[in-house]
Amino acid sequence: MPAALVIGIDPRTIPGMDGEAFLALLNAELARFAGLGVEASMTLITVDESAEPTMVAALAERAWDVVVIGGGIRKPEPLLPLFEQTVNLVRRHAPQAAIAFNTSGGDTVEAARRWL
Repeated sequence: MPAALVIGIDPRTIPGMDGEAFLALLNAELARFAGLGVEASMTLITVDESAEPTMVAALAERAWDVVVIGGGIRKPEPLLPLFEQTVNLVRRHAPQAAIAFNTSGGDTVEAARRWL
């Protein structure tokens, strides 16, 4: 069974966002993965000193076929260093995994399927 890891920022920590509604969307994506026979896990980080160890632990959990890096990490220009750190952690701790990018929380499955 293919395995996908989704890494994103915990939407409940983003000011002005309905974090619970966005989390529901992300959980629906995990259910879609299951329906397609893909074992998927989601790791949500906080933008602080816990981000790196949280990502490393998730990446080391198993051999992932694809890691999807969410737009919350990629898109805001002030988070460019976090995005670079995330890509390099994936490269270092899950070198066998393809790296994919979604355009929103609702197309995470499609991003992963491009590489599965």
